[in-house]
Amino acid sequence: MRWSPPPPPRPAAIFTALRGGGLGLAAMSYVGVDYLRYLAPSWHEKLQPLLWTVLALIAVVRVPFYKHWSAELRSALPFVAALLFMLSALLFEALSVRFVTAVLGLDWHRNTAPLPDTGQWFLLAMNEKLPHTMVEILRAHVIGLHHFLMLFIMLAFSVLFDSVKAPGLGLGARYIFTMAIGRLLRAITFVSTILPSARPWCASTRFRVPAYPHRWAQKYYVPYASDANAIRQLIHLDRAFDEVANFIEDPRPDWGSMNFLIDFLRPNAFEGSSWYHLLKKAGGGCNDLLYSGHMLVAVLTAMAWTEAYGGFSSVLIWLLVMHSAQREVRERHHYSVDCIVAIYVGVLLWKMTGFIWRTKDASRDRRLDKLEKIQSRLIQAAKDSDMDEVRELLKEVELGSQEIHHTSTSRAMWLFSGATIFSTLTIVLLAFTWTSDG
Repeated sequence: MRWSPPPPPRPAAIFTALRGGGLGLAAMSYVGVDYLRYLAPSWHEKLQPLLWTVLALIAVVRVPFYKHWSAELRSALPFVAALLFMLSALLFEALSVRFVTAVLGLDWHRNTAPLPDTGQWFLLAMNEKLPHTMVEILRAHVIGLHHFLMLFIMLAFSVLFDSVKAPGLGLGARYIFTMAIGRLLRAITFVSTILPSARPWCASTRFRVPAYPHRWAQKYYVPYASDANAIRQLIHLDRAFDEVANFIEDPRPDWGSMNFLIDFLRPNAFEGSSWYHLLKKAGGGCNDLLYSGHMLVAVLTAMAWTEAYGGFSSVLIWLLVMHSAQREVRERHHYSVDCIVAIYVGVLLWKMTGFIWRTKDASRDRRLDKLEKIQSRLIQAAKDSDMDEVRELLKEVELGSQEIHHTSTSRAMWLFSGATIFSTLTIVLLAFTWTSDG
């Protein structure tokens, strides 16, 4: 009779088929259940908490059976460093968002027309050509920013079931580090050239900045904004030749050591008590922010899913990325160029940071290196028909390639595992709260 392996112990058996698509099924179930908020709100109120509870319980029950806590411990420091780096990048981005909104004043936002966007024209043309049902599917709010964050969290937690190569904190560190680099590059990009919003009314409804331009813009931009002769002379002289008689000065609250931020944030008399209070209102900004931050998150999630898990579910996630991109353009949150640039920047950044977390089997590399070192000794032992020496050498290769797993139930390891799960769930909740506005 042919031998077959014993069934895996519960609760591991619940996700035995994760490699064959269980994780993808769970991910699509999450997206589908959340979309019920539009189709059947009453069912959504019942099913979403139930699904979250089931997924959380399955993950928590699996924690005592996890065998890679030593690898997670080695990845903890890079994960924390990546997290701090991302928080710094988000702070710089928030400063930049407020600056590019405030520097030209609300009058510029109200009066400046959006840029022509052929992607928007194409989608409007498709509305006239495609069947109504397909157009409604394209318009549907199937997936948003928090969905992509949740999909990555599910991917990272799937290391508990050996669906994704451990360590999960290593995968998380790469994701966070890559996103931080992307947010920094994004802030540097959109602060370099200020583009008008695809929604001209946005700034006046969300920001309480002065209506007039900053004194920098009053001197270096406003006199040359539309006069062709003035622009020609500016290029010829290469200096600001138009003298502005009287600058309109902004209110200057007392922020102590942070007073240097006043020139960037431009607080008014009603909201100048705290610089941090202004940054919390920055949100996703109003004028066009090249490239799209939403699409960067979506692409990084799809890249992580494709590399770490693969399969048909990764194809579905890429389809969701494309759906999200056309909705960003259709609803005029971004121009088409923002979404296109975000896609290839996200792909390239993910490829660039592959040194942080690798899907390649490190133990196999160690085994090959060790085998290469003893190759001559192994050949000589085979020629001498010394089977004992051959066995010893092969045993040496096997022992040298094995990763040392600390399976002891020491108090320190249990403390680390508990702290990891608690802090990760806390980060998840904070991410969902702080990214609710994009």
